[in-house]
Amino acid sequence: MLLWHGIGPDERDIMAPLARTAAQRGLLVLVPDWRSDSADGGRAHLLESLAFARKEAGGLGGDGESCVLAGWSAGAGTALGVALRPEIADGWRPRAVVGVAGRYDLPARTTGTAPLADLTAGRDPDGVPVHLVHGSRDTVLAARYSHDLAEALRAAGRAVTLQEPETDHAGVIMAEYDPAADRCVPTAAEHAVRAGRLVAGVLAEAAAS
Repeated sequence: MLLWHGIGPDERDIMAPLARTAAQRGLLVLVPDWRSDSADGGRAHLLESLAFARKEAGGLGGDGESCVLAGWSAGAGTALGVALRPEIADGWRPRAVVGVAGRYDLPARTTGTAPLADLTAGRDPDGVPVHLVHGSRDTVLAARYSHDLAEALRAAGRAVTLQEPETDHAGVIMAEYDPAADRCVPTAAEHAVRAGRLVAGVLAEAAAS
């Protein structure tokens, strides 16, 4: 599984609690850094990490050609974009996509086009399964963005699940926002731990599908 962080440059460390929890379920979880402030918005970093996962996962105990793409916040639409526009990865499609607290009406960092627009245009006729998780108390990116995508996927006859744990934007990855540091940090808050375990379960479900 390749798990992309959000818009903060080089913040793979904030994904560590979720990645470890998913790994405890037997998953190989690769979490790369990428920089949204680079000239291309991080596209090269993201696609390089995908190429690395496909090439090296076998030697790490996984299967790069049957990889699940997952992302949180800005990483969510970025992951879905690859599934809808496989030409950017030489025709490769992920086994499934997991979008966590994402927004899908803005251009994805991988493709430069909005996943919702690509879906409406009939991209990805094979329909890669999509699993969505969005905190019901998210005030950064409202849960309606995941609702809108789920409705569009269902209207197109695509397989989709949507779960809404009672947590916020950072809590869904077992983190909380620290104003002093101006970034997310791990937290042991009950709502976040509970939500993170749910997300880890969704990741495991996507890998087993």
